[in-house]
Amino acid sequence: MRDQPVPRALIILVGIAAAVVALFGLREVASIAGPLVLALVLVIAVAPVRGWLHAKHAPTWLQVAVPFLIVVLVLVAMVGILTFSAAQLASLLPAYTNQFERLLADAEHWATTHGISTSTLNKALQAFDPGRILGLVQSLLGSLIGVLSGLFLIVVLLLAMCLDAPITTKILTSGEGNKPQLVTALDTFAHKTRRYLIVSTIFGLLSAILDVIALSLLDVPLPLLWGVLALIANYIPNIGFVISLVPPAMLALLSGGVRTMVLVIVAYTVINVVTQSFILPKFLGDAVGLSTTMTFLSLLVWTFVLGALGAILAIPLSLLTRALLIDSDPSAKWAQALVSGRHPNR
Repeated sequence: MRDQPVPRALIILVGIAAAVVALFGLREVASIAGPLVLALVLVIAVAPVRGWLHAKHAPTWLQVAVPFLIVVLVLVAMVGILTFSAAQLASLLPAYTNQFERLLADAEHWATTHGISTSTLNKALQAFDPGRILGLVQSLLGSLIGVLSGLFLIVVLLLAMCLDAPITTKILTSGEGNKPQLVTALDTFAHKTRRYLIVSTIFGLLSAILDVIALSLLDVPLPLLWGVLALIANYIPNIGFVISLVPPAMLALLSGGVRTMVLVIVAYTVINVVTQSFILPKFLGDAVGLSTTMTFLSLLVWTFVLGALGAILAIPLSLLTRALLIDSDPSAKWAQALVSGRHPNR
């Protein structure tokens, strides 16, 4: 008697159950998994530096030390800027209580003059309370600082991965004969992740610098903080622009009035549209290989699993998952087309 094939519905249900268990398991160890993935992504980002030093026949210790120091210096600088700016923000927030009350009074006077119900206006203004929004941003910055402040674990993982990088490369190369599809998938993951990070960082820095200049010209407080926030939010797909725009716009409303807020929104929108919508796609191309729907889903899933760090690393994490579960399987062409939104023959 021939074996009965396993029903496809059962395979799908078991797969979903396994995914849920794995995601909740990762969530339980997020304090370890987050820094581990961050260290992996950073090592991949600076891999070309090690490759260049290797091509120049530099000593092994130099091939390890230079990429390691580059990453550590960037992390330390970012932690310092965020910590200092967050402290300044905390001292500024109480000073804007009177401005917000004055704005409420002006809005109520305007509504009364134009025959609009003040109760409706009050509900709308309370929903967009700048104090709440800036407080939320402050807590978000605090969580980011908390993640980055665990520098000891990140630095140890970075050092270990930098030391193991040459050996890992040799192991992957030797595995091309036994598991060629898996080796190719991992190599593609590293290439796509590195291209995504490098191009996104360059254009994120460009957008952040332009944002800082615009905010400085408009006399919005803490322009450097909002520039760093814009750079970090650049890695968050779909909603990163909104996250980077709302806090400086609210602070501009409190410090300079409606006109300043509108100018900030216009400046951010123009900068974002030019750099992120017109120029960036020409350089990034199809490096990500994820459809718009899959990108948004990856943001939701990895934010749920790893918190703020998961939102920033959503794309690299999804690329790694795709490499391990889809690209390494020769029979999963349909799944590649599903997650990329492209026909398999293209």
